[in-house]
Amino acid sequence: MRIQRSSGVLLHISSLPGGRLGREAYRFVDWLADAGQAWWALLPLAPPDGTGSPYASTSGFAAHAGFLERPGARVTVDELESFVARERYWIADWAAFAGPGAVADQVRFDREWTALRRYAAGRGIRLFGDVPIYVARRSADVQAYPALFQPGLVAGAPPDGLSATGQLWGNPVYDWRAMREQGYRWWIERLRRTFELYDVARLDHFRGFVAYWAVPEGRRTARRGRFRRGPGRELFDAAARELGPLPLVAEDLGVITPPVIRVRDELGLPGMVVVQFAYEGPPSNPFRPENHVRRSVVYLGTHDLDTAVGWWRSLPERVRRETGLPGVEPHWELIETTLSSRAELAILQAQDVLGLGSEARMNSPGTTRGNWSWRLRRGQLTARHAARLRGLTAAAGRLPG
Repeated sequence: MRIQRSSGVLLHISSLPGGRLGREAYRFVDWLADAGQAWWALLPLAPPDGTGSPYASTSGFAAHAGFLERPGARVTVDELESFVARERYWIADWAAFAGPGAVADQVRFDREWTALRRYAAGRGIRLFGDVPIYVARRSADVQAYPALFQPGLVAGAPPDGLSATGQLWGNPVYDWRAMREQGYRWWIERLRRTFELYDVARLDHFRGFVAYWAVPEGRRTARRGRFRRGPGRELFDAAARELGPLPLVAEDLGVITPPVIRVRDELGLPGMVVVQFAYEGPPSNPFRPENHVRRSVVYLGTHDLDTAVGWWRSLPERVRRETGLPGVEPHWELIETTLSSRAELAILQAQDVLGLGSEARMNSPGTTRGNWSWRLRRGQLTARHAARLRGLTAAAGRLPG
């Protein structure tokens, strides 16, 4: 997959004024176009769990009905029948799990999302989605296909720089042998659905497809887990045979080993680099701007990290000096650094364009309170913000052709 040199802004649907589709979504598309951006980056559209996390969803396929602008809009029999025929692999399972009205809500979402995507395309804006690797324990998928998940184990991540005890996500882990026996059908259909919704999608926790961290159920932290072998490229080869080229970006952060890099490169998937990780470690640190590779996506920060201003304020003076930045307007200085990367695609968070502090952070891994709740105020992203971002985008050679 090739991405022309370009940039975009990450803003989840829940972070729009009002937290749903409709007029504010169209206004944000217009703002992106005025700002010289080519991409709207999103978090998963799936129904979130009780903490608001879209990474532990009740479905690997359904969209969140809470995003609907018009939840009571009329749905015709023809629309229902057409949608059910197209989404026959998963929609009956979702209806059995979610109850009356669930199918109609998916039709409504499809209608609103298709209209928004068509409008965005007309303004030169493409949609960059996000696919969580796991679903929630209480999900339509586990209910419908229990044999595809391993009992007694839950998902997580080993101890690293984000957490000394690791991250205990608690999602059920896949039984990859059972998946293989079924020709990876569940994943192929999930990717088919993904490509209906987005132009490109970030594949969350890519390293888990090579080897995943499994923790015995009942543990209080993820420290006692161990890596188990995943399907590797076999799954993606099966998907490509049926779906064609896979427009995916590998989220290859965390404990990354040579086998993970090899599978990513064999598949031709861009990886990720993060500017907030650039200023410590040896000269070979792959996140340092001088080490960025063209075939990658550069983020100033991700939804799991502090905002640019919050991160800057937390830095020791020694590390601030290491950045070489004046620190007068750290968010704009870091935005310029990100856009100047040789990576093909640069993604900025809306909070960083606004220069907001840690109070606007989207998620703190390992915590369950106060996450996923930040919301943009109407009119907060102004024409002045758009003009300044457009200027930096143009200087970095990222304006749409």
